[in-house]
Amino acid sequence: TIDEVVHQRTRLGILTVLHEGRKVDFGYLQEALGLTGGNLSQHLSVLEKAGLIRIEKGYEGRRARTCIASTRAGSKALRDEVTALKALVARIERPGK
Repeated sequence: TIDEVVHQRTRLGILTVLHEGRKVDFGYLQEALGLTGGNLSQHLSVLEKAGLIRIEKGYEGRRARTCIASTRAGSKALRDEVTALKALVARIERPGK
């Protein structure tokens, strides 16, 4: 079944980028997805509440830095979503439909 938290286009994009990069900087994620900082923060908050990502705040020199990483539950949720989408596509592509 499709998970509404994961299925939303932006959140699916976030989990996909995290899957590719394991741990990414907030600015990189913002640029990769073409989002405003506020919009990205809102989506990250939803994913963090669901236990799908981990947000780490710290400093690199004097600069504040925020890194985001997928949790095991986040990786599983992404795999489950892809499986559900593949099943949906297979139903649509079935001959005779």
